[in-house]
Amino acid sequence: MDPQTLAEVMEATWPPAACHPCGPFLLREGKGGGKRVSAATVEGPWQQEDLTLAEAEMGADPLFLIRAGDGALDEALAARGYRVVDPVIAYAAPVLDLIGEGPRRMTTFPHWPPMQIARQIWADAGIGPARLAVMERVEGAKAVILGRANDRASGVAFIACHGRQAMLHALEVVPALRRQGSAQDMLRAAAGWAGAQGADSLGLVVTEANGPARALYARMGMREVGRYHYRQR
Repeated sequence: MDPQTLAEVMEATWPPAACHPCGPFLLREGKGGGKRVSAATVEGPWQQEDLTLAEAEMGADPLFLIRAGDGALDEALAARGYRVVDPVIAYAAPVLDLIGEGPRRMTTFPHWPPMQIARQIWADAGIGPARLAVMERVEGAKAVILGRANDRASGVAFIACHGRQAMLHALEVVPALRRQGSAQDMLRAAAGWAGAQGADSLGLVVTEANGPARALYARMGMREVGRYHYRQR
């Protein structure tokens, strides 16, 4: 998955409420759905006055997403007092490699719309109505993967497809049920669901600081396919 494809799949599977061009910048309206759907990106050649206008359009708390190739913008924002926030790594793998032997029996339940127990697990992890609204906005094939361990709901994740690519978002495991294989089972179930929709690749993003999750993805054969970070005052 190349950087351009990654950006397109992210936008389609975790979409903002609206987008507004501002010169060479694209401003996003997230309505509380998180940084990814609220950050501005640069889409073409720009000048300092373009950046100043974009800042003004965003109001009191401007936020920019910095991708590969945005080094000049990154430096300009640093000079204006913006700090790096949440460096992110994207991972991907062929769905057939991720499926493996599949999830353990009765450990995962793909469904849509989200059941109440899925909504509650997300709510307990700080993923509330605004982020659920992002999921609702996705127009392509999508599903919730509910995990189960020790006869209890153990985790939840959202997956959506864009063309032959699938992206996993909002993966959460109940703290008391971690280290019991639930995340691995949900990833395998997500890959199986994605393959059934015609996707041949499954990707996800994780913060650079989340060492345990990154170790899991590496063990499952996922490889790094991109990085980005945010700049915020």
